[in-house]
Amino acid sequence: MTAPHSTNLVRTEEMAMAQTLYDRLGGLNAITAVVGDFRDRVARDDRINLKFARTDLARLTKMLIDQVCEATGGPCHYNGRSMKEAHAGMKVTKGEFNALVEDLVATLKQFKVPSAEQEELLAILGPLRSEIVEVDSNEVGTALPDLFQPAPALA
Repeated sequence: MTAPHSTNLVRTEEMAMAQTLYDRLGGLNAITAVVGDFRDRVARDDRINLKFARTDLARLTKMLIDQVCEATGGPCHYNGRSMKEAHAGMKVTKGEFNALVEDLVATLKQFKVPSAEQEELLAILGPLRSEIVEVDSNEVGTALPDLFQPAPALA
């Protein structure tokens, strides 16, 4: 027979494991707040903000919210372009991608997202690197190529 407190601990751990990352992050309102802060942080970051110079921020915000929501087990459905298609021709460098991840981690820390959830989210988003990075360089702050055509603004 086990002590009552150890049974409660096991149930608490099982419940935490049964919850989706979406739930553990705080749901749609929390994801929306994090994405908004992240978007603003990226806009201020001279290492990467030139890549977003022609981006419709309302579209970007909606797509990021839907993407993170769906990827973490939430009820949203991401219906945007693939990451490879969305970033084709942007000439994103390895250094710029790393700067973006640093901005995301800074935002997650600001919102006091626990380390385990941060790691889980980064593990979900990390594989997108190969679909986004086109230039194997640590350079940052590179201009968006003149020929790049961003997605149209939301209607």
